[in-house]
Amino acid sequence: MTVAAVSRCLTLLELLAGEREPVELSDLADRLDMPPSAVHRLIATLVNHGWIIQDNASQKYALSLRMSTLAFRNLDARNVPDVVQSVLNRLAAETREYCRLAILEGRDLVWVARAQGAVTGLRYDPDMGQEIVLHATANGKAWLSTLPEEEALEIVYSRGFGATRQLGPNSARSIDQLRVRLEETRQRGFATSLEEAETGTAAVAVPFRASSEEEAPVAGTISVAGPLIRITPERWPELAAALNRAATELSHIWPLRSRQRTMTPLTLAAGVAVAKRAHSA
Repeated sequence: MTVAAVSRCLTLLELLAGEREPVELSDLADRLDMPPSAVHRLIATLVNHGWIIQDNASQKYALSLRMSTLAFRNLDARNVPDVVQSVLNRLAAETREYCRLAILEGRDLVWVARAQGAVTGLRYDPDMGQEIVLHATANGKAWLSTLPEEEALEIVYSRGFGATRQLGPNSARSIDQLRVRLEETRQRGFATSLEEAETGTAAVAVPFRASSEEEAPVAGTISVAGPLIRITPERWPELAAALNRAATELSHIWPLRSRQRTMTPLTLAAGVAVAKRAHSA
C-alpha cells in the first residue's frame, strides 16, 4: 500500500469515527472527494483487516470496535486508567460536576478519562471522542498558557480559528483575542471557558506535570465542566483549588513520566513570523 493510500485510509477512518450511524458508500465518496470505486477498494481492505464493518440490511459502513479495543489496550499498557480514575472520581465527588483528563500527544490533547459528579439537576455529558479545540476549551488554554507566547500562538495560527464542529459564541476569533485570554489564564493560574467550546456550558482547567519536579514537562490537563448556570465565576476559585490538588496528586503518581517528552521548540524565525502576522491582523 502506498503512502497516499495509507493517508486516504486514515482519513476514511477519521470520517467514520464521527458518525453515529452507518454511512453509504456514495456519501463517503462525496465527502472524501474520491470516485466510489476507489473508496470501495479502501473499504474492502479495511473490512478484511477488521477495521470497518458492513451492515447486512442497509449495506452501509461503520467502524468496528477494533480501534476502541486498541485504544483501551494502549491505555492499559501505560497503566493510565487505574492511576487516574481514582483521582478523577474524588475530584468529581468533591465538585459534584463532570471531570475529565486529557493527555498531551505532540501538539494535541486527547481525552482519556472522565468521571461524572453531578447527581441531580442538569448533567453535562459530552462525547469523549470530541476534538479538543485548543483555543476554545479550558483544557486547551490551560496547556497553551504553559508555553512561550509565540509558540502557543503559532500552534493555533497554523490550525486557524475554525473547528470540525460548531463552537460556542464566545470562542476566540483572532490571535489578539487569544493572546489576551492566555495572559489572563497565566495571571489567574487556571483556564476558563464560558460558552467558547459549546453553547450553554462552562469549564475550569489546569495543567499537570509528568512528575513533581518544577521543570517536569506538562503531561496533560484536567478540568471541571458543567452547565453555565452552575459553573459561575463565583465558583472558579473553589473549583481551581480542587483541580490544583488533583493536579499535584497526578504529578506524584503519573505512570507515563518516562515516556513523556517536551515539544520541539519553534525556531526564532517562526516566532517572529507569528508576531508579525498577529500585529498585522
